[in-house]
Amino acid sequence: MTASTTRRTTAARSRIAAVGAIAVAGALILTGCGDQTKKNDGGSSKTNSAPLFSALPKKIQDAGVIKVGTDAAYAPMEFTEGGKIVGVDPDIAEALGKQLGVKFEFTAGAFDGLITSIYTGRQDAIMSSVTDNEKRQKGLDDSGKQIGKGIDFVDYFSSGVSLLVKKGNPEGIKSLDDLCGKTVAVQRGTIYEDTFKAQATKCGDKKLTIESFDTDAEAQTRVKAGGAVADLNDFPVAAYIAKTSGGGNDFEVGGAQSDVGLFGIGVSKENTQLRDALKQALDAIIKDGSYAKVLEKWNVKDSAVTAATVNAGK
Repeated sequence: MTASTTRRTTAARSRIAAVGAIAVAGALILTGCGDQTKKNDGGSSKTNSAPLFSALPKKIQDAGVIKVGTDAAYAPMEFTEGGKIVGVDPDIAEALGKQLGVKFEFTAGAFDGLITSIYTGRQDAIMSSVTDNEKRQKGLDDSGKQIGKGIDFVDYFSSGVSLLVKKGNPEGIKSLDDLCGKTVAVQRGTIYEDTFKAQATKCGDKKLTIESFDTDAEAQTRVKAGGAVADLNDFPVAAYIAKTSGGGNDFEVGGAQSDVGLFGIGVSKENTQLRDALKQALDAIIKDGSYAKVLEKWNVKDSAVTAATVNAGK
């Protein structure tokens, strides 16, 4: 489990202890299906029959891999299982790899160091449920101070926060407004607790009672037992809990997502060729249905984007 539990919408991304897996530094997984052949007659370039291989920078064509940094502690997006990095992001990368004809080599590390790994060239890209926003695009910290060159994003996933309710949704909870006059459970110290507190003020005399717990697992137990009507999590996390807890019989996601933003694959601003190749590959897997199959597998189809965009986050 991760130590960090606060959802971070600008400087970092959401982390939920209850479903996070321990990030194993240096753990690798190769995803993607290359179709590479031997070197041609006299050059270092490799020939490849993949549809978009020629769109890649020559350096990556020659290497046959795209090096990707990730923080593998955010199920179901990226987490470690059996010593390998698995999840939504690696599966999307595998589909992208089939279009590009190269492997995606994921390396686990600390989330806060991912953007720096792009600046130093240690990684070609980062793919770790990173929220695309203007500060990251421009290389600014939360105070607006310039701390780097900024990076470009190819946006591939839309995610907000969702209510986690008991299976069958007996109280008919579809939105935060439906919580007025009821009791909710939440992990203490998270932004989700702040969201519930703000809703309690909005509810006024129709009191919203908030029960806060040390872990999200405890909050989930409270909802499962019927002592609270809802918990709050990022949508992918809520969807993963709903799919896996009790074999899918304990919870469901109540209503639509709110506070929706975009996750992007981050690349150097100086590597526009790789950025554009990734965008083309994402559009291709959206068109051929392989993207939708990945989201369906992980129960996060509501987070699908309909087309690849670049730096569309705000």
